[in-house]
Amino acid sequence: MKFILAVLVLCLGAAVCSDVLELTDSNFKDQVKGKEILLVEFYAPWCGHCKRLAPEYEKAATTLLKNDPPIPIAKVDCVGEGKDSCSQYGVSGYPTLKIFRNGDFSQEYDGSRDTSGIVSYMKKNAGPSSVELKDYQHLEKKLGNSEEIVVVGFFANDGSLKERFLSAADKQRNNYAFAHTLNGGIMEKAGHKDAIVLYRPKHLHAKFEDSKVILNNPSATTGDIASFIKTNHAGLVGQINSETDDIFKKPLVVVYYKVDWKKNLKGSRYWRNRVARVAKKFKGEINFAIAAKADYQAKMNDWSWNVDDESVNVAAFGQPTAIYKMIDVFSVENLGKFTNQFKNGELKPFIKSEKVPENNDGPVKIVVGETFDKIVNDPTKDVLIEFYAPWCGHCKSLEPKYNELGEKLKDVEDVVIAKMDATANDVPPQYQVSGFPTMYFAPMGSKDSPKKYQSGREVNDFIEYIKKEATNPVQIPEKKSKKKNRNSKEDL
Repeated sequence: MKFILAVLVLCLGAAVCSDVLELTDSNFKDQVKGKEILLVEFYAPWCGHCKRLAPEYEKAATTLLKNDPPIPIAKVDCVGEGKDSCSQYGVSGYPTLKIFRNGDFSQEYDGSRDTSGIVSYMKKNAGPSSVELKDYQHLEKKLGNSEEIVVVGFFANDGSLKERFLSAADKQRNNYAFAHTLNGGIMEKAGHKDAIVLYRPKHLHAKFEDSKVILNNPSATTGDIASFIKTNHAGLVGQINSETDDIFKKPLVVVYYKVDWKKNLKGSRYWRNRVARVAKKFKGEINFAIAAKADYQAKMNDWSWNVDDESVNVAAFGQPTAIYKMIDVFSVENLGKFTNQFKNGELKPFIKSEKVPENNDGPVKIVVGETFDKIVNDPTKDVLIEFYAPWCGHCKSLEPKYNELGEKLKDVEDVVIAKMDATANDVPPQYQVSGFPTMYFAPMGSKDSPKKYQSGREVNDFIEYIKKEATNPVQIPEKKSKKKNRNSKEDL
């Protein structure tokens, strides 16, 4: 009992008992060297993105330690005792995540940054990209336990088709589960030989869908195998998550609800079957998917949908980044109507936006999602816009200079100085914002191809840039000096 109390005291003293390894310059090499695979986050304590990642990273660490075998994850403070390590691995922004294998840098982490995404990505990157099946029971177990598609290669010999299959598995291990066998007994029971079979998970089986798709082509290239998987993975209605966002083709309709195949198989299947009834009518025109609300908490918040309630919500995704929300209550009829409107271009895109300011007469115009087109894409104005984050220290340092710039140019008719909170509003795709502050200049005749501002950040630097890039000549009005009236009372 005393031991347990002591541990609790230690945990409380350290603010939290963490399963994330703390690496410093003094122990980095030794800690990384002894790990078959290790995910490392390079962070800064003041970084807003790092703070948002922290609870997801902690939960992922706890989950991955329970994996068989355990998969450790770590972090390095780049402005504290890990400066040299961060510099050694070329860290220039925060947070940066990298995967190490047996002491050496292996690859950049390019998965999603939520708990489920980190766990899924690391599990797929640990061990071989394709599991060799031991016997038929092994195949049955793998297919029975899987919550995602499994691609299995059945090979008569250790030849070139197997090599091409394993090459495809290496390249796509983060998207799909792979297995293979050369065992004649397994092939006889499975009914496949020199074939590649895509098995859909049992919970996605339905009377009007194939439970598996077969590639019978002994001369299939690695590219052919990859194409076969990509074409067939989703079926009529696949399940999308943050890890597979980029492999579901647009135009796409996604239905969000409480998907839980373990705790609520009947309910999860019920809603998917309703979606499938509509998907059949649009096969070859519109793609469909279902998604667990819990996998998209940030999006649910942005779209004002409750993650915890029992409602079924629908969004459609067009090219290149347009999003459309279904307003009506979910039903097969309403989903069909919504999809028809989406197909025919009759819907108004959803734009994440703060409220439009009641007063926007200041020298720096406040832009929100709903007013971006009106202010920044005004064809009669050259616009310099700053994309910022409220928590960003560099943005706060820039603010007085940017306000001064706005004050100096407020009477220049053709030029607008503007700013937008990029964490609370949708940023158009032609504006690539990966850090804060980021600034762009959108001239009158080139609103579709704005120029990224990469000059100095003093007031005079901005002014010189605008004079150079402005469509029309810019004259900065001089401030009138306040001269004392000689006939004022002070002189009497």
